Amino acid sequence: MKNYIIKTALSILIGSSLFTTGCNKFLEEQDPSNLSPDNYYTLPEHADAAVYAAYARARFIGSGAGIFSANFQMLDAPTGTAVTATAQNSDLNNLLGLVYDGDNLHVRQFWTGAYRVIAQANLALEKIPGINPMDEAQKKRTLGEAAFMRAWAYFYVVRLWGPVPLVTKPQTPASSDFYPNRTSVDSVYNQIVADLKMAEESGLPWMDASGRVGLAAIKTELAKVYLTMAGYPLRKDEYYRLAADKAKEVIDYAKTHTGEINLFETYDQLHSVANNNKIEHLFQVQYLADIEGNPMQSLMLPNNSLAKNISAMGSGVGSSVPSSSFYDSYKKFEPKDKRTDNRQFFFTSYFVDGKGDPFTLDRPYIFKHFDYAAHGVQGTAGTGRSNLNMMNIRYAETLLIYAEAQNQADDNPNADAYDALNRVRARAGLDPLSGLSADAFEQAVWRERWHEFAYEGITWFDMVRLKKVYNEDNNGFDNFEGHINKNSGRALETKHLLFPLPIQEMRNNPNLRPQNDGYGS
Repeated sequence: MKNYIIKTALSILIGSSLFTTGCNKFLEEQDPSNLSPDNYYTLPEHADAAVYAAYARARFIGSGAGIFSANFQMLDAPTGTAVTATAQNSDLNNLLGLVYDGDNLHVRQFWTGAYRVIAQANLALEKIPGINPMDEAQKKRTLGEAAFMRAWAYFYVVRLWGPVPLVTKPQTPASSDFYPNRTSVDSVYNQIVADLKMAEESGLPWMDASGRVGLAAIKTELAKVYLTMAGYPLRKDEYYRLAADKAKEVIDYAKTHTGEINLFETYDQLHSVANNNKIEHLFQVQYLADIEGNPMQSLMLPNNSLAKNISAMGSGVGSSVPSSSFYDSYKKFEPKDKRTDNRQFFFTSYFVDGKGDPFTLDRPYIFKHFDYAAHGVQGTAGTGRSNLNMMNIRYAETLLIYAEAQNQADDNPNADAYDALNRVRARAGLDPLSGLSADAFEQAVWRERWHEFAYEGITWFDMVRLKKVYNEDNNGFDNFEGHINKNSGRALETKHLLFPLPIQEMRNNPNLRPQNDGYGS
Protein backbone atom coordinates (compact mmCIF):
# COMPACT_ATOMS: atom_id res chain seq x y z
CA MET A 1 0.00 0.00 0.00
CA LYS A 2 1.98 2.97 -1.22
CA ASN A 3 1.13 6.49 -2.27
CA TYR A 4 -1.05 5.50 -5.20
CA ILE A 5 -3.28 3.47 -2.91
CA ILE A 6 -3.67 6.27 -0.39
CA LYS A 7 -4.16 8.89 -3.09
CA THR A 8 -6.68 6.64 -4.82
CA ALA A 9 -8.64 6.42 -1.58
CA LEU A 10 -8.67 10.19 -1.31
CA SER A 11 -9.72 10.67 -4.92
CA ILE A 12 -12.56 8.18 -4.44
CA LEU A 13 -13.84 10.08 -1.43
CA ILE A 14 -13.74 13.34 -3.38
CA GLY A 15 -14.85 11.94 -6.70
CA SER A 16 -17.77 10.01 -5.31
CA SER A 17 -19.64 13.23 -4.73
CA LEU A 18 -19.60 13.83 -8.49
CA PHE A 19 -21.58 10.65 -9.10
CA THR A 20 -24.36 11.23 -6.58
CA THR A 21 -26.01 14.38 -7.95
CA GLY A 22 -27.86 12.83 -10.90
CA CYS A 23 -30.76 14.84 -12.41
CA ASN A 24 -32.96 15.14 -9.32
CA LYS A 25 -34.47 18.47 -8.52
CA PHE A 26 -32.31 20.68 -6.36
CA LEU A 27 -34.61 20.49 -3.34
CA GLU A 28 -34.70 16.68 -3.53
CA GLU A 29 -30.93 16.30 -3.58
CA GLN A 30 -28.75 15.39 -0.63
CA ASP A 31 -25.61 17.38 -0.02
CA PRO A 32 -23.09 15.49 -2.21
CA SER A 33 -20.23 16.44 0.08
CA ASN A 34 -21.95 15.01 3.15
CA LEU A 35 -20.75 11.44 2.83
CA SER A 36 -21.88 8.76 5.26
CA PRO A 37 -21.71 4.95 5.33
CA ASP A 38 -25.31 4.88 4.10
CA ASN A 39 -24.66 6.81 0.89
CA TYR A 40 -21.00 6.07 0.24
CA TYR A 41 -20.65 2.32 -0.38
CA THR A 42 -22.02 2.24 -3.92
CA LEU A 43 -19.02 1.58 -6.19
CA PRO A 44 -16.36 -1.16 -6.33
CA GLU A 45 -13.74 1.52 -5.72
CA HIS A 46 -15.42 2.27 -2.41
CA ALA A 47 -14.65 -1.26 -1.25
CA ASP A 48 -10.96 -0.73 -1.97
CA ALA A 49 -11.03 2.62 -0.17
CA ALA A 50 -12.59 1.01 2.89
CA VAL A 51 -9.86 -1.63 3.04
CA TYR A 52 -7.12 0.94 2.42
CA ALA A 53 -8.44 2.89 5.39
CA ALA A 54 -8.07 -0.19 7.61
CA TYR A 55 -4.47 -0.64 6.45
CA ALA A 56 -3.76 3.05 7.09
CA ARG A 57 -5.15 2.85 10.61
CA ALA A 58 -2.60 0.15 11.41
CA ARG A 59 -0.06 2.97 11.57
CA PHE A 60 -1.25 3.64 15.11
CA ILE A 61 1.62 1.36 16.15
CA GLY A 62 4.10 4.07 15.20
CA SER A 63 2.06 7.04 16.40
CA GLY A 64 3.57 9.35 18.97
CA ALA A 65 2.98 8.72 22.66
CA GLY A 66 4.10 11.95 24.26
CA ILE A 67 7.55 13.46 24.10
CA PHE A 68 10.28 11.29 22.55
CA SER A 69 8.22 8.10 22.38
CA ALA A 70 5.81 6.09 20.22
CA ASN A 71 3.19 3.42 20.83
CA PHE A 72 5.35 0.53 19.58
CA GLN A 73 7.70 1.03 22.53
CA MET A 74 5.02 -0.36 24.84
CA LEU A 75 5.84 -3.84 23.53
CA ASP A 76 9.61 -3.52 24.04
CA ALA A 77 9.95 -1.55 27.26
CA PRO A 78 8.82 -4.26 29.74
CA THR A 79 10.90 -7.03 28.11
CA GLY A 80 14.24 -6.01 29.58
CA THR A 81 15.83 -5.84 26.11
CA ALA A 82 15.44 -2.07 25.74
CA VAL A 83 16.31 1.04 27.70
CA THR A 84 16.08 4.73 26.91
CA ALA A 85 18.83 7.33 26.59
CA THR A 86 16.37 10.07 27.48
CA ALA A 87 14.29 10.09 30.65
CA GLN A 88 11.80 12.77 29.69
CA ASN A 89 8.76 10.57 28.96
CA SER A 90 7.28 9.44 32.28
CA ASP A 91 4.90 6.96 30.60
CA LEU A 92 7.79 5.23 28.85
CA ASN A 93 9.82 5.29 32.06
CA ASN A 94 6.97 3.60 33.91
CA LEU A 95 6.82 0.87 31.27
CA LEU A 96 10.56 0.34 31.55
CA GLY A 97 10.28 0.26 35.33
CA LEU A 98 7.30 -2.15 35.39
CA VAL A 99 5.21 0.39 37.34
CA TYR A 100 2.70 1.32 34.65
CA ASP A 101 -1.04 1.57 35.20
CA GLY A 102 -4.21 2.27 33.23
CA ASP A 103 -3.40 5.98 32.91
CA ASN A 104 -0.35 5.20 30.76
CA LEU A 105 -0.59 7.03 27.44
CA HIS A 106 0.93 4.14 25.46
CA VAL A 107 -1.60 1.72 26.94
CA ARG A 108 -4.53 4.00 26.13
CA GLN A 109 -3.39 4.72 22.59
CA PHE A 110 -2.64 1.09 21.76
CA TRP A 111 -6.18 0.18 22.83
CA THR A 112 -7.87 2.97 20.85
CA GLY A 113 -5.62 2.43 17.83
CA ALA A 114 -6.39 -1.27 17.61
CA TYR A 115 -10.12 -0.71 18.03
CA ARG A 116 -10.09 1.91 15.27
CA VAL A 117 -8.68 -0.73 12.94
CA ILE A 118 -11.45 -3.07 14.11
CA ALA A 119 -14.12 -0.40 13.59
CA GLN A 120 -12.94 0.27 10.03
CA ALA A 121 -12.80 -3.46 9.24
CA ASN A 122 -16.30 -3.93 10.69
CA LEU A 123 -17.61 -1.16 8.46
CA ALA A 124 -16.00 -2.71 5.38
CA LEU A 125 -17.33 -6.18 6.20
CA GLU A 126 -20.82 -4.78 6.71
CA LYS A 127 -21.03 -2.54 3.65
CA ILE A 128 -19.00 -4.21 0.89
CA PRO A 129 -21.46 -7.11 0.36
CA GLY A 130 -24.15 -4.61 -0.64
CA ILE A 131 -22.13 -2.92 -3.39
CA ASN A 132 -23.73 -3.74 -6.72
CA PRO A 133 -22.59 -4.07 -9.42
CA MET A 134 -19.23 -5.42 -8.30
CA ASP A 135 -17.20 -8.36 -9.53
CA GLU A 136 -17.78 -11.18 -7.05
CA ALA A 137 -14.15 -12.27 -7.00
CA GLN A 138 -13.04 -8.71 -6.24
CA LYS A 139 -15.69 -8.43 -3.55
CA LYS A 140 -14.49 -11.66 -1.95
CA ARG A 141 -10.88 -10.47 -1.96
CA THR A 142 -11.65 -7.13 -0.31
CA LEU A 143 -13.78 -8.84 2.32
CA GLY A 144 -10.88 -11.20 2.97
CA GLU A 145 -8.53 -8.27 3.49
CA ALA A 146 -10.95 -6.63 5.90
CA ALA A 147 -11.31 -9.89 7.83
CA PHE A 148 -7.52 -10.18 8.09
CA MET A 149 -7.19 -6.66 9.45
CA ARG A 150 -9.88 -7.30 12.07
CA ALA A 151 -8.14 -10.51 13.14
CA TRP A 152 -4.75 -8.74 13.14
CA ALA A 153 -6.04 -6.05 15.51
CA TYR A 154 -7.96 -8.41 17.79
CA PHE A 155 -4.88 -10.60 18.10
CA TYR A 156 -3.04 -7.66 19.67
CA VAL A 157 -5.98 -6.74 21.89
CA VAL A 158 -6.65 -10.21 23.34
CA ARG A 159 -2.99 -10.86 24.08
CA LEU A 160 -2.55 -7.52 25.81
CA TRP A 161 -5.76 -7.32 27.83
CA GLY A 162 -7.30 -10.81 27.96
CA PRO A 163 -11.13 -10.70 27.97
CA VAL A 164 -12.06 -7.71 25.82
CA PRO A 165 -15.17 -6.42 24.04
CA LEU A 166 -15.77 -8.47 20.90
CA VAL A 167 -17.44 -6.04 18.50
CA THR A 168 -18.09 -7.33 14.98
CA LYS A 169 -20.65 -4.81 13.69
CA PRO A 170 -20.41 -1.06 13.05
CA GLN A 171 -21.48 0.90 16.10
CA THR A 172 -23.59 4.01 16.61
CA PRO A 173 -24.88 5.55 19.86
CA ALA A 174 -28.14 3.74 19.13
CA SER A 175 -26.48 0.30 18.99
CA SER A 176 -27.67 -2.11 21.65
CA ASP A 177 -24.08 -2.99 22.51
CA PHE A 178 -22.65 0.54 22.30
CA TYR A 179 -21.28 -0.08 25.81
CA PRO A 180 -20.09 -3.66 25.27
CA ASN A 181 -19.13 -6.12 27.96
CA ARG A 182 -15.86 -8.02 27.91
CA THR A 183 -15.86 -11.35 26.07
CA SER A 184 -13.97 -14.48 27.06
CA VAL A 185 -10.47 -15.00 25.69
CA ASP A 186 -11.61 -18.25 24.05
CA SER A 187 -14.42 -16.49 22.18
CA VAL A 188 -12.13 -13.74 20.92
CA TYR A 189 -9.67 -16.31 19.61
CA ASN A 190 -12.48 -18.19 17.90
CA GLN A 191 -13.40 -15.00 16.04
CA ILE A 192 -9.77 -14.36 15.11
CA VAL A 193 -9.44 -17.87 13.67
CA ALA A 194 -12.73 -17.53 11.79
CA ASP A 195 -11.63 -14.21 10.28
CA LEU A 196 -8.25 -15.58 9.22
CA LYS A 197 -9.85 -18.64 7.66
CA MET A 198 -12.20 -16.35 5.74
CA ALA A 199 -9.21 -14.32 4.54
CA GLU A 200 -7.39 -17.53 3.62
CA GLU A 201 -10.25 -18.59 1.32
CA SER A 202 -10.81 -15.21 -0.30
CA GLY A 203 -8.68 -15.70 -3.42
CA LEU A 204 -5.79 -13.41 -2.49
CA PRO A 205 -2.33 -13.96 -4.02
CA TRP A 206 0.51 -15.34 -1.96
CA MET A 207 2.34 -11.99 -1.95
CA ASP A 208 1.40 -8.45 -2.97
CA ALA A 209 4.18 -5.91 -3.44
CA SER A 210 1.69 -3.04 -3.10
CA GLY A 211 1.40 -3.81 0.62
CA ARG A 212 -2.00 -5.47 0.57
CA VAL A 213 -2.05 -8.67 2.55
CA GLY A 214 -1.41 -12.00 0.81
CA LEU A 215 -1.73 -15.67 1.63
CA ALA A 216 1.77 -15.98 3.05
CA ALA A 217 0.99 -13.40 5.74
CA ILE A 218 -2.51 -14.77 6.42
CA LYS A 219 -1.29 -18.34 6.87
CA THR A 220 1.66 -17.24 9.00
CA GLU A 221 -0.60 -15.13 11.20
CA LEU A 222 -2.96 -18.08 11.59
CA ALA A 223 -0.02 -20.33 12.50
CA LYS A 224 1.07 -17.73 15.05
CA VAL A 225 -2.44 -17.59 16.50
CA TYR A 226 -2.49 -21.38 16.84
CA LEU A 227 0.95 -21.34 18.48
CA THR A 228 -0.27 -18.71 20.95
CA MET A 229 -3.43 -20.69 21.72
CA ALA A 230 -1.24 -23.67 22.58
CA GLY A 231 0.52 -21.56 25.21
CA TYR A 232 -0.66 -19.49 28.14
CA PRO A 233 -3.46 -18.81 28.96
CA LEU A 234 -5.48 -21.30 26.87
CA ARG A 235 -2.97 -24.17 26.98
CA LYS A 236 -4.54 -26.04 24.05
CA ASP A 237 -1.72 -28.45 23.27
CA GLU A 238 -3.47 -29.79 20.17
CA TYR A 239 -2.95 -26.42 18.52
CA TYR A 240 0.78 -27.06 18.17
CA ARG A 241 -0.09 -29.46 15.34
CA LEU A 242 -2.34 -26.88 13.69
CA ALA A 243 0.42 -24.26 13.96
CA ALA A 244 3.03 -26.58 12.46
CA ASP A 245 0.80 -27.64 9.57
CA LYS A 246 -0.20 -24.08 8.72
CA ALA A 247 3.35 -22.75 8.80
CA LYS A 248 4.45 -25.72 6.67
CA GLU A 249 2.01 -24.66 3.94
CA VAL A 250 3.94 -21.40 3.58
CA ILE A 251 7.31 -23.13 3.75
CA ASP A 252 6.34 -25.68 1.11
CA TYR A 253 5.15 -22.93 -1.24
CA ALA A 254 8.32 -20.93 -0.62
CA LYS A 255 10.52 -23.90 -1.52
CA THR A 256 9.14 -23.86 -5.06
CA HIS A 257 8.87 -20.06 -5.30
CA THR A 258 12.18 -18.91 -3.84
CA GLY A 259 12.12 -15.62 -5.73
CA GLU A 260 8.77 -14.77 -4.20
CA ILE A 261 9.13 -15.87 -0.55
CA ASN A 262 12.48 -16.42 1.13
CA LEU A 263 14.90 -15.13 3.71
CA PHE A 264 16.90 -12.13 2.59
CA GLU A 265 20.53 -13.03 2.08
CA THR A 266 21.79 -10.06 4.09
CA TYR A 267 20.42 -8.00 6.94
CA ASP A 268 20.84 -4.83 4.87
CA GLN A 269 18.08 -6.11 2.62
CA LEU A 270 15.81 -6.36 5.65
CA HIS A 271 15.64 -2.58 6.03
CA SER A 272 15.93 -1.43 2.43
CA VAL A 273 13.07 0.65 1.02
CA ALA A 274 13.52 -1.24 -2.25
CA ASN A 275 12.40 -4.40 -0.46
CA ASN A 276 9.23 -3.04 1.10
CA ASN A 277 6.53 -5.76 0.96
CA LYS A 278 8.81 -8.25 -0.75
CA ILE A 279 10.48 -11.65 -0.21
CA GLU A 280 10.88 -11.91 3.57
CA HIS A 281 8.44 -9.12 4.43
CA LEU A 282 5.14 -10.97 4.38
CA PHE A 283 3.26 -8.06 5.94
CA GLN A 284 4.33 -4.58 6.94
CA VAL A 285 2.84 -1.39 8.33
CA GLN A 286 2.99 1.01 5.39
CA TYR A 287 4.74 4.39 5.37
CA LEU A 288 5.33 7.07 2.76
CA ALA A 289 6.98 10.37 3.59
CA ASP A 290 4.46 12.38 1.53
CA ILE A 291 1.66 10.98 3.70
CA GLU A 292 3.33 9.82 6.92
CA GLY A 293 7.01 9.00 7.23
CA ASN A 294 8.44 6.12 9.21
CA PRO A 295 8.47 7.27 12.87
CA MET A 296 11.17 4.87 14.10
CA GLN A 297 14.08 6.71 12.52
CA SER A 298 14.67 9.58 14.93
CA LEU A 299 13.58 7.57 17.98
CA MET A 300 16.33 5.01 17.41
CA LEU A 301 19.07 7.43 16.43
CA PRO A 302 21.61 8.48 19.07
CA ASN A 303 20.30 11.48 20.95
CA ASN A 304 21.59 14.99 20.52
CA SER A 305 24.07 14.63 23.38
CA LEU A 306 26.56 13.40 20.78
CA ALA A 307 28.94 15.97 19.35
CA LYS A 308 27.94 15.14 15.78
CA ASN A 309 24.77 14.19 13.94
CA ILE A 310 24.83 10.91 12.05
CA SER A 311 21.92 11.62 9.73
CA ALA A 312 20.49 14.02 7.18
CA MET A 313 17.46 13.97 9.49
CA GLY A 314 19.45 15.85 12.12
CA SER A 315 19.82 14.88 15.74
CA GLY A 316 18.07 11.84 17.09
CA VAL A 317 16.26 10.99 20.29
CA GLY A 318 17.80 7.76 21.57
CA SER A 319 14.45 6.74 22.95
CA SER A 320 14.86 3.01 22.19
CA VAL A 321 18.31 1.65 22.96
CA PRO A 322 19.40 -1.97 23.50
CA SER A 323 20.12 -2.94 27.07
CA SER A 324 23.78 -3.78 27.46
CA SER A 325 23.11 -7.23 28.94
CA PHE A 326 20.87 -8.23 26.05
CA TYR A 327 23.23 -6.83 23.42
CA ASP A 328 26.15 -8.71 25.00
CA SER A 329 24.19 -11.98 25.10
CA TYR A 330 24.43 -12.47 21.33
CA LYS A 331 28.17 -13.09 21.24
CA LYS A 332 28.58 -14.08 24.87
CA PHE A 333 27.22 -17.54 24.14
CA GLU A 334 27.70 -17.77 20.35
CA PRO A 335 30.74 -15.67 19.35
CA LYS A 336 30.07 -16.13 15.63
CA ASP A 337 26.72 -14.31 15.76
CA LYS A 338 26.86 -11.61 13.07
CA ARG A 339 23.77 -9.78 14.26
CA THR A 340 25.79 -7.63 16.66
CA ASP A 341 28.48 -6.86 14.08
CA ASN A 342 28.51 -3.17 13.27
CA ARG A 343 25.58 -2.13 11.09
CA GLN A 344 23.79 -5.48 11.17
CA PHE A 345 21.04 -5.45 13.85
CA PHE A 346 22.98 -2.83 15.83
CA PHE A 347 25.58 -0.19 15.12
CA THR A 348 28.46 1.34 17.04
CA SER A 349 29.75 3.80 14.43
CA TYR A 350 28.41 5.80 11.51
CA PHE A 351 29.21 8.88 9.41
CA VAL A 352 28.99 12.57 10.22
CA ASP A 353 25.66 13.90 8.95
CA GLY A 354 25.12 10.49 7.37
CA LYS A 355 27.59 11.13 4.55
CA GLY A 356 30.90 12.34 5.98
CA ASP A 357 33.76 10.94 8.00
CA PRO A 358 33.18 7.91 10.21
CA PHE A 359 32.97 8.33 13.97
CA THR A 360 32.31 6.06 16.91
CA LEU A 361 29.06 6.23 18.86
CA ASP A 362 28.92 6.28 22.63
CA ARG A 363 27.14 2.89 22.83
CA PRO A 364 25.40 0.36 20.58
CA TYR A 365 22.14 1.52 18.99
CA ILE A 366 19.41 -0.38 17.11
CA PHE A 367 20.12 -0.57 13.38
CA LYS A 368 17.63 -3.16 12.09
CA HIS A 369 15.09 -0.43 11.23
CA PHE A 370 17.67 2.05 9.86
CA ASP A 371 16.71 3.71 6.56
CA TYR A 372 19.87 4.35 4.53
CA ALA A 373 18.04 6.47 1.98
CA ALA A 374 16.71 8.82 4.64
CA HIS A 375 19.88 9.11 6.73
CA GLY A 376 22.56 8.87 4.04
CA VAL A 377 25.64 6.75 3.51
CA GLN A 378 29.26 7.80 3.29
CA GLY A 379 29.63 9.99 0.22
CA THR A 380 25.87 10.25 -0.41
CA ALA A 381 23.56 12.61 1.44
CA GLY A 382 20.30 11.27 2.79
CA THR A 383 16.90 12.59 1.82
CA GLY A 384 15.86 13.31 5.39
CA ARG A 385 12.54 11.58 4.67
CA SER A 386 11.75 7.93 5.31
CA ASN A 387 9.57 5.69 3.13
CA LEU A 388 10.66 2.55 4.96
CA ASN A 389 7.84 0.30 6.10
CA MET A 390 7.69 -1.15 9.61
CA MET A 391 8.26 -4.91 9.65
CA ASN A 392 5.39 -6.90 11.13
CA ILE A 393 5.34 -10.48 9.79
CA ARG A 394 8.54 -11.95 8.40
CA TYR A 395 9.26 -15.28 6.75
CA ALA A 396 11.90 -15.87 9.42
CA GLU A 397 9.03 -16.08 11.88
CA THR A 398 7.21 -18.60 9.70
CA LEU A 399 10.28 -20.83 9.89
CA LEU A 400 10.65 -20.57 13.65
CA ILE A 401 6.93 -21.04 14.27
CA TYR A 402 7.16 -24.31 12.36
CA ALA A 403 10.29 -25.43 14.19
CA GLU A 404 8.79 -24.80 17.62
CA ALA A 405 5.33 -26.16 16.86
CA GLN A 406 6.48 -29.34 15.11
CA ASN A 407 8.83 -30.21 17.96
CA GLN A 408 6.05 -29.69 20.47
CA ALA A 409 3.48 -31.61 18.44
CA ASP A 410 5.70 -34.68 17.96
CA ASP A 411 7.88 -34.32 21.07
CA ASN A 412 10.89 -34.56 18.80
CA PRO A 413 12.28 -32.27 16.09
CA ASN A 414 12.17 -33.67 12.58
CA ALA A 415 14.50 -32.85 9.70
CA ASP A 416 12.28 -30.02 8.46
CA ALA A 417 12.26 -28.42 11.90
CA TYR A 418 16.06 -28.50 12.04
CA ASP A 419 16.22 -27.06 8.54
CA ALA A 420 13.86 -24.20 9.51
CA LEU A 421 15.86 -23.32 12.63
CA ASN A 422 19.25 -23.70 10.97
CA ARG A 423 18.30 -21.45 8.05
CA VAL A 424 17.77 -18.55 10.44
CA ARG A 425 20.97 -19.44 12.29
CA ALA A 426 22.99 -19.73 9.09
CA ARG A 427 22.23 -16.16 8.05
CA ALA A 428 23.51 -15.08 11.46
CA GLY A 429 26.75 -17.00 10.83
CA LEU A 430 25.96 -19.65 13.43
CA ASP A 431 26.77 -23.34 13.20
CA PRO A 432 23.90 -25.73 12.44
CA LEU A 433 22.37 -27.63 15.33
CA SER A 434 21.63 -31.35 15.37
CA GLY A 435 20.96 -34.25 17.72
CA LEU A 436 19.19 -32.22 20.41
CA SER A 437 16.57 -33.51 22.79
CA ALA A 438 13.08 -32.10 22.40
CA ASP A 439 13.61 -29.80 25.40
CA ALA A 440 17.00 -28.58 24.18
CA PHE A 441 15.65 -27.96 20.70
CA GLU A 442 12.71 -26.04 22.14
CA GLN A 443 15.00 -23.69 24.06
CA ALA A 444 17.24 -23.29 21.00
CA VAL A 445 14.22 -22.03 19.05
CA TRP A 446 13.22 -19.71 21.87
CA ARG A 447 16.73 -18.22 22.01
CA GLU A 448 16.68 -17.71 18.27
CA ARG A 449 13.33 -15.91 18.52
CA TRP A 450 14.68 -13.60 21.24
CA HIS A 451 17.74 -12.69 19.19
CA GLU A 452 16.15 -12.59 15.72
CA PHE A 453 12.95 -10.68 16.53
CA ALA A 454 14.16 -8.20 19.14
CA TYR A 455 12.55 -4.74 18.77
CA GLU A 456 9.83 -6.00 16.42
CA GLY A 457 7.01 -6.17 18.97
CA ILE A 458 7.23 -9.96 19.30
CA THR A 459 9.34 -10.69 22.39
CA TRP A 460 6.76 -9.58 24.96
CA PHE A 461 4.15 -11.90 23.53
CA ASP A 462 6.63 -14.80 23.61
CA MET A 463 7.26 -14.05 27.28
CA VAL A 464 3.54 -14.24 28.06
CA ARG A 465 2.58 -17.32 26.03
CA LEU A 466 5.60 -19.26 27.30
CA LYS A 467 5.58 -17.74 30.79
CA LYS A 468 9.34 -17.76 30.33
CA VAL A 469 11.95 -15.03 29.97
CA TYR A 470 15.40 -15.27 28.43
CA ASN A 471 18.20 -14.98 30.99
CA GLU A 472 21.18 -13.13 29.51
CA ASP A 473 23.48 -14.38 32.28
CA ASN A 474 23.16 -18.13 31.71
CA ASN A 475 21.54 -18.39 28.24
CA GLY A 476 18.61 -20.22 29.78
CA PHE A 477 15.06 -19.27 30.63
CA ASP A 478 13.52 -18.08 33.88
CA ASN A 479 9.91 -18.39 34.91
CA PHE A 480 7.98 -15.25 34.06
CA GLU A 481 6.92 -14.53 37.63
CA GLY A 482 10.00 -13.56 39.59
CA HIS A 483 12.29 -12.81 36.63
CA ILE A 484 14.28 -9.70 37.47
CA ASN A 485 14.14 -6.95 34.89
CA LYS A 486 17.72 -5.71 34.96
CA ASN A 487 16.76 -2.23 33.81
CA SER A 488 14.67 -1.55 36.89
CA GLY A 489 15.76 -4.23 39.32
CA ARG A 490 12.11 -5.16 39.69
CA ALA A 491 10.63 -8.63 39.32
CA LEU A 492 7.87 -9.48 36.89
CA GLU A 493 4.64 -10.31 38.67
CA THR A 494 1.58 -12.34 37.74
CA LYS A 495 -0.30 -9.11 37.03
CA HIS A 496 2.16 -8.27 34.25
CA LEU A 497 0.84 -11.14 32.12
CA LEU A 498 -1.89 -8.67 31.15
CA PHE A 499 -1.79 -4.92 30.72
CA PRO A 500 -4.19 -2.71 32.66
CA LEU A 501 -7.33 -1.55 30.91
CA PRO A 502 -7.10 2.13 30.00
CA ILE A 503 -8.73 4.16 32.79
CA GLN A 504 -10.34 6.56 30.33
CA GLU A 505 -12.01 3.67 28.51
CA MET A 506 -13.35 2.32 31.80
CA ARG A 507 -14.79 5.74 32.59
CA ASN A 508 -16.46 5.88 29.19
CA ASN A 509 -17.77 2.31 29.44
CA PRO A 510 -18.53 1.03 32.97
CA ASN A 511 -19.16 -2.44 31.48
CA LEU A 512 -15.41 -2.91 31.13
CA ARG A 513 -15.06 -3.25 34.88
CA PRO A 514 -13.47 -4.86 36.80
CA GLN A 515 -9.90 -3.78 36.06
CA ASN A 516 -7.37 -6.52 35.34
CA ASP A 517 -5.98 -8.02 38.54
CA GLY A 518 -3.23 -6.13 40.29
CA TYR A 519 -3.91 -2.69 38.81
CA GLY A 520 -6.39 -1.32 41.34
CA SER A 521 -9.99 -0.46 40.54
